[in-house]
Amino acid sequence: MSTLDPVLLLLTTCPDRASAERIAHALVAERLAACVTRLDGAQSTYRWQGEVTTDAELQLLVKTSASRVDDAIARIVELHPYELPECIAVETRAGLPAYLDWIRAQTREDTV
Repeated sequence: MSTLDPVLLLLTTCPDRASAERIAHALVAERLAACVTRLDGAQSTYRWQGEVTTDAELQLLVKTSASRVDDAIARIVELHPYELPECIAVETRAGLPAYLDWIRAQTREDTV
């Protein structure tokens, strides 16, 4: 059985570039994420307060470790302009071993 900290892909969306940049920078600077990729042009359709709505958003792909994901989610919630931001973490099943190790190294708490 592996004792390596699992690597997760944490998904969230932002309404604008300013909030996406603020969240991405904070997560990486605070070692809560190794990398945050911002994807422009996302469209989200959802039900909110009884209405179906569609909004343009930026999708953030947050690369983090299982040991840091709870803190990363808490920080997103703290910085996010939405009342209920999307925060969904998916465990990676495979990846380039050196890249996964890099994510673990960048998000280790003892290197803060």
